[in-house]
Amino acid sequence: MDFDDRADLDASQVEDVGGGGGGFRGGGLAIGGGAVGIIALVLALIFGVNPGDILGSGGDQPTSVQPGSNLSKECRTGADADKSEKCRVVGIVNSVQKFWDGQIQGYTPAKTTLFSGAVQTGCGAADTSVGPFYCPADKHVYLDLTFFDELRSRFGAEGGPFAEAYVIAHEYGHHAQDLLGTMDRVGQQQGAQSGSVRLELQADCYAGLWARHGLETGYFTKPFSEADIRQALDAAAAVGDDHIQEQAQGRANPDTYTHGTSAQRVKWFGAGYKSGDISSCDTFSGRV
Repeated sequence: MDFDDRADLDASQVEDVGGGGGGFRGGGLAIGGGAVGIIALVLALIFGVNPGDILGSGGDQPTSVQPGSNLSKECRTGADADKSEKCRVVGIVNSVQKFWDGQIQGYTPAKTTLFSGAVQTGCGAADTSVGPFYCPADKHVYLDLTFFDELRSRFGAEGGPFAEAYVIAHEYGHHAQDLLGTMDRVGQQQGAQSGSVRLELQADCYAGLWARHGLETGYFTKPFSEADIRQALDAAAAVGDDHIQEQAQGRANPDTYTHGTSAQRVKWFGAGYKSGDISSCDTFSGRV
C-alpha cells in the first residue's frame, strides 16, 4: 500500500485524544436511531458495532494520562501517511469515506477517535480490551492502535498496513450500515445464522468493496497488491469466531457466534473485492 505523496490529507476526520485522566468510568449503553447493540465475543478483542454488555463494566480502574497528538500538523500529505502509523490511519479513513461518499447519497462522515487505555463514548465507557468498534449513538469509530499488536501477538495474524486498513474499512462498513438503516434490522441475537453474524459479514464485504475501489479515491499511487490483499484476508481469518473461541476455550460453539467463522469472513471480504458491487454484499438473504 503506497500513498500518493502529493495527496492532501484531511486530518479533521481523525482525532487523537490520548488516554487516562480519572480512570475508566462505567456507564450504560446509549443506543440512538433505533440501532441495536451487538453482543461482544469471548475476550472482547474483535471488531464490533457496539461493545454491548462489556461497556460500562470496567469498575474503577486507574489509567495513566497520555496526551494526544496534533494530527493536523503531523498529517498533511500522503508522504506523511507512508511514514507514520497515525497518519496512515488518517489516509485510510479519508479514502474509505471518499468511497462511501460516492455510494451513499447525502453521506455523513464519521470521525475516528484514536485513544489509549480508555475512552468515553456515546455508547458508554470502553477500554482497550473492547477492540475497534463503531458507536452509532455518536457516529464515531473508536480505535486503540495497540489492537494491531494484539492482532499479531494474540490472534496470530500476519499484520501489516493493509491488515490495519481492513480493520478500519470494516468499522466504516458499520457506519454505512447505520446510514442505510441496516442496523435497524438486527437485534442482539447470536448464532451461526444470526443477524449479528450477517451484519458483521456484510461489513467485511463492504471492506472488500473499498479495497477494490481504493485507487479511485485518489490517495494511492497504484492498485493494492496481492500481498496487500493477503494481509487483509489473513486478518479476517484471525478474527473469526471459531478461531478465537478455539484459542480461548479449546472448542468453538456455533450457537454463540456473533461475527462469523474465519472462512466466512474471508469469503465475504473476497466477495466485495472481486465484484466491486455493493449488491454482492447481501448477507441477509439465504444462508451465509
